[in-house]
Amino acid sequence: MNRQTQPNVIVFFTDQQRWDTTGVHGNPLGLTPNFDRMAQEGTHVAHSFTCQPVCGPARSCLQTGRYATTTGCYRNGIPLPEDSKTLAHYFTEAGYRTGYIGKWHLSDEEPVPTGKRGGYEYWLASNLLEFTSNSYDTVMYNGSNEAVKLPGYRVDAMTDAAIRYIDEHQKDPFFLFLSYIEPHHQNHLDNYPAPIGYEGMYTGKWSPPDLTALGGSAPQHLGGYYGMVKRLDEALGRLMDAVRSLGLSDNTIILFTSDHGCHFKTRNSEYKRSCHDSSLRVPTAITGPGFTGGGRVQRLVSLIDLPPTLLEAASIPVPDTMEGHSIVPAVRKIREDRPDDIFVQISESQVGRAIRTQRWKYSVEAPDKSGWKDSSSDTYVEQFLYDLDADPYELTNLIGLDKFEPIVEQLRIRLIQTIQEVEGYTPVIVPAETKASVQRRASIQDLNYR
Repeated sequence: MNRQTQPNVIVFFTDQQRWDTTGVHGNPLGLTPNFDRMAQEGTHVAHSFTCQPVCGPARSCLQTGRYATTTGCYRNGIPLPEDSKTLAHYFTEAGYRTGYIGKWHLSDEEPVPTGKRGGYEYWLASNLLEFTSNSYDTVMYNGSNEAVKLPGYRVDAMTDAAIRYIDEHQKDPFFLFLSYIEPHHQNHLDNYPAPIGYEGMYTGKWSPPDLTALGGSAPQHLGGYYGMVKRLDEALGRLMDAVRSLGLSDNTIILFTSDHGCHFKTRNSEYKRSCHDSSLRVPTAITGPGFTGGGRVQRLVSLIDLPPTLLEAASIPVPDTMEGHSIVPAVRKIREDRPDDIFVQISESQVGRAIRTQRWKYSVEAPDKSGWKDSSSDTYVEQFLYDLDADPYELTNLIGLDKFEPIVEQLRIRLIQTIQEVEGYTPVIVPAETKASVQRRASIQDLNYR
């Protein structure tokens, strides 16, 4: 390819960001004007979900286009195998310069040795950025594994580094992966440190219905969390301004997404690792050639669909080993003959699996397995069923109610089929104990699993 036909690609990747922090998803606080404009003028992936709601596994999926059980990185602390082929390898083979800035979380060493960097050429990163840095003390490691301290609030320091990279590499096609830690909590503080003055702007303001109903740590943490989201959006605006000022806008694809959401200790004892949309659903938008004016993608999209999407958008052949599906056909309004659902693997808090359709959420767990020691199970038991049309914030668990037996049967079959396709074995799913419904039992015509 020549320079004119190779678009630059930038991934703007946040950590632990709920979809409903954005204006296009109904947040009334004006936190994300730049993301909202990107979604409205580019392509808004309106129903976007992680396939693994924990940091390391989600990153392994996004780097390789393969499920966490396929790479073996089913929980945090398992390094990406050094022979794994990542986005960096595919873009390098296509003539791109590649760069990684920020949180890696796919190694078992800090600093990360060259062989464990996923093939990225330029490196300014930490494996566990939440431990090598604080909000006003940004320390990462360069390509020689020398500690580098960057000035400013951590979001700004990383954005400055990204803008420098773009400026220095504008003459060649580049693939830049910019991986923020915000709005993830600062682990050793169990707090969400926003820029000075930002937390107070949003404390006591609008709260999503699930957090209002269930509480958790949201009253304590939501102001700081929103302040971090606000600064991330300002960073997105600065990055897009830099691209525009360098005359690269028409030839640069920018993907904004996150690894998973945040439920603020309402679903388990921490912030993610559950089947609920508060853990799974993330904001995603894409702009640039092939995506500007793309409108709103209505089908469900998984994190694992994004690697083949980026490759196809850059005219790089998508390997058969990738397990997701490019959304480029959906952006081009090409009808696709495949199920409109997503498959989720849950680890650490439990060994769990889930299927989400447009209307239904169905989740199972293996109560006799360790979410830390075991990647899968031969036997699961039914745990959750939510009707997302009637209960979008998943406050009423319907599993076991006899009224919903027909839909559960369909979802159980679909989940087993998906586990067969992805993981290569056929599990047993033990039905939940049946409870009588107050209302009449629904017929199969009343309920549709899609």
